[in-house]
Amino acid sequence: MSSHSIPDSLRRLAPELAEISEQLLFGNIWQRPGLSARDRSLITVATLAAMGRLPQLRWHIGFAQQNGVTRDELSELFTHLAFYAGWPAAASGLDCMEGEPD
Repeated sequence: MSSHSIPDSLRRLAPELAEISEQLLFGNIWQRPGLSARDRSLITVATLAAMGRLPQLRWHIGFAQQNGVTRDELSELFTHLAFYAGWPAAASGLDCMEGEPD
């Protein structure tokens, strides 16, 4: 994946972690056969929301949209998530969608 896969803040604050993440995570794990980048984005968004990792969730919502996930699909993801990870996780995920382009 290109260097835009890593948030600028991570690249600034921890350039070595950014490089390792880009090479191993985005260059290897995200490229494995079996799941599309779109599917991996849906899984990642759901996981981050369930864990309450909101700064990373905001970034991955935008990344998911780049990978073809629509706002309607994200909304449905959070609706579904409410029953498995709790209403607060779903509501926080929906809040993170605010400000993301359609």
